[in-house]
Amino acid sequence: MITWKGVFPAMTTKFTPDDQLDLKAFHKNLRIQLDAGISGVILGGSLGEASTLTGGEKENLVKATLEMVMGKIPVVLTIAEQSTKNAIKAVTTANDSGIKGFMVLPPMRYKADDRETVAFFKEIASATDLPIMIYNNPIDYKIMVTLDMFDQLKECKNIQAVKDSTRDLNFVTKMINRFGDRYKIFGGVDPLALESLTLGADGWVAGLVCAFPRETVAIYRLVKEGRHDEALEIYRWFFPLLELDIHPKLVQYIKLAEVATGLGTEYVRAPRLPLVGREREKVLGVIHDSLSSRPVLPVWENISL
Repeated sequence: MITWKGVFPAMTTKFTPDDQLDLKAFHKNLRIQLDAGISGVILGGSLGEASTLTGGEKENLVKATLEMVMGKIPVVLTIAEQSTKNAIKAVTTANDSGIKGFMVLPPMRYKADDRETVAFFKEIASATDLPIMIYNNPIDYKIMVTLDMFDQLKECKNIQAVKDSTRDLNFVTKMINRFGDRYKIFGGVDPLALESLTLGADGWVAGLVCAFPRETVAIYRLVKEGRHDEALEIYRWFFPLLELDIHPKLVQYIKLAEVATGLGTEYVRAPRLPLVGREREKVLGVIHDSLSSRPVLPVWENISL
């Protein structure tokens, strides 16, 4: 059971200088995320450099996360496999790990057509009783999960949510108009998050939250409380940072922001390399300019979302 609402960070994976998992740094970041009031956590996405992790590393990351959250929030594991067989294997392996659900990407290297993509999601859904979020990102993954495809998927009761990274704000309204609350909708593009929430999205799968958890949660809460002017003021301050989420080097950019806020390390796994030269200075400029004018945030007595 997952209550699909609130802020779900797409967590970065922390590494040591010798390219091992840095669970100490990961725990530090996650502890501050929990204190800020996140509602769930997503592991093993593209921001988490999952394609570079071994099976054993993924298991260790899941175990470390479950030990930290102690059931307080749901832990969602990303499934991003190239074949249906491997996706089902990944799901069945994780079914009894203690995670609460999956975020499932379509197959990416082969551009499946609509019929194939629906079949892919249905077979994965049939391999688990755990809730599933569909990651809809046609910009990066070249496959659009259309309204008609969601209509075919609604028979799968455990397909419950969608991370909307279509970059088409009309998609939120179209989903709600067609399906009501059958699917919970999460904004998946940081610099469109406030717009998505204002249009009725239930939550936010966030990237810059890894470096700025309190600001991210504050925007979500203010929108849901109808305090739009306050949310907009923070969002406008946040926007140059949020744009770091839509660059091919978003992992390096967001990790650099984590270093600047004391919430992470800069180490990435090859073929990625840390930023250097003019590009590094440009990103640091954005981060430091924002930090110099960091807003005062509202304080809630009850942080629970």
